[in-house]
Amino acid sequence: MKIERKPNPIQKRAARGFRGYPVASVAYYGPDDQRATKVAVGIVPFEGAEPIALERWYGEDEDIRRDKEITDQIIAFIREHDVRSFALADRIIGCPHEEGIDYPDGEECPECPFWHGRDRFTGKLIH
Repeated sequence: MKIERKPNPIQKRAARGFRGYPVASVAYYGPDDQRATKVAVGIVPFEGAEPIALERWYGEDEDIRRDKEITDQIIAFIREHDVRSFALADRIIGCPHEEGIDYPDGEECPECPFWHGRDRFTGKLIH
């Protein structure tokens, strides 16, 4: 049986739909598809633009989606940029480690075997 969780303030705002630009793009990452240990938030000022600001937050023990302090910091960051809309993936979309930074380009993360051979957007195995 899957446990239903209350949406956090970011999920609530994302559920409101598109309300114009700027848009905050929020993506959660984790060692598997159950526990987020990283969140990245980018601010996109207008359609087709590259993000004008990008921040990352990390957690270790608890799922970062339920960390009130980090959620408050994200909300403050978003307010600084007068965000009107949110784009939020409905799941954890991959490993929190960065290819080319935390491990070599073209390889799979040695610390997150769950994601090996897995589509990060669907969570399904692809090979």
